[in-house]
Amino acid sequence: MTIPAPDNTPVSALEDAHSATRAVTRLSVGVAVVLIALKAFALGASGSVSILASLADSALDLVASLGVFFAVRWAAAPPDEDHRHGHGKGEALAAMVQAGLVFASALFIGWEAIQRIFDPRPVTAGYWGVLVILISIAVTGWLVWMQGRAIKASGSMAVEADRAHYTADLAANAVVLIGVISGAFLSAPGLDAAAGLVVAVWLFWGAYGMLKTAADHLVDKALPESDRIAMTTAVLADPRISGVHQLRTRMSGSVVMIQMHVDLDPALTLDAAHAIVVEAENRLLAQWPAADILIHPDPRGRAEPHGGVFAETSAEAAVEPPKIKKGPWA
Repeated sequence: MTIPAPDNTPVSALEDAHSATRAVTRLSVGVAVVLIALKAFALGASGSVSILASLADSALDLVASLGVFFAVRWAAAPPDEDHRHGHGKGEALAAMVQAGLVFASALFIGWEAIQRIFDPRPVTAGYWGVLVILISIAVTGWLVWMQGRAIKASGSMAVEADRAHYTADLAANAVVLIGVISGAFLSAPGLDAAAGLVVAVWLFWGAYGMLKTAADHLVDKALPESDRIAMTTAVLADPRISGVHQLRTRMSGSVVMIQMHVDLDPALTLDAAHAIVVEAENRLLAQWPAADILIHPDPRGRAEPHGGVFAETSAEAAVEPPKIKKGPWA
């Protein structure tokens, strides 16, 4: 049973999280548009492959940011008849799309850089190129800072993936700056191409990280053990609950999904057992306000294996001492 905490705390926390993600995704799209305009101008003036690489990345940033823009709004939609667990997985799907776009960008930039290494071309208008890249670094750094604040407020996976991408852009822009300076002022266009290749490798590595995180989310990877121990500790704070088993955790967007069985005195009335479970849920909500909780009470010592495909075993249904156990959590 899922009982909201007093004063609708989970609803308020979730709405604040969604508000933060909506605001920062608008900012992300705006920054991507500005960076594309700046880098297109710098590319036309300099012909630098490093700037071409950075421009291609910014163009994909815009596509990815637009994807996140719409994804966080869809993910924030309340549960409906066809999506009883909400739409939070939309954020993971958006992160997967981002990873795919970054992989494509890395391959394109890497191919172009390898060609320029064997066929170097001069970099012109270096001053314009340097100025544009410096502005890009400043604007991107500001966006990453704003995204960091939004992630603290929301825990949004889609925004975190977008932030990881733009954080990689910061380092990539620094490499591009080295490439433009070496090509324009040191008469070493080969270094410009090499800088583009470094950007490609950096993007590929960042895309791998995003892909892994999104995949973990989509396949319902459990929360870290430290969180699961904290959940068990919170529930067992009530001495009337003598055991916790079948603890299952996963993420759905910004929502923590928590399911578990608890052992109670079999002599308790249904009303008394219900009250104990509600108190346990509210202790969990105090630590995870944006959570959806399902707690099933078992009569201590009398529970039998039940629950379907992933049912508990006889050993799990047995009496458990009131302590933290490192059982088969999922």
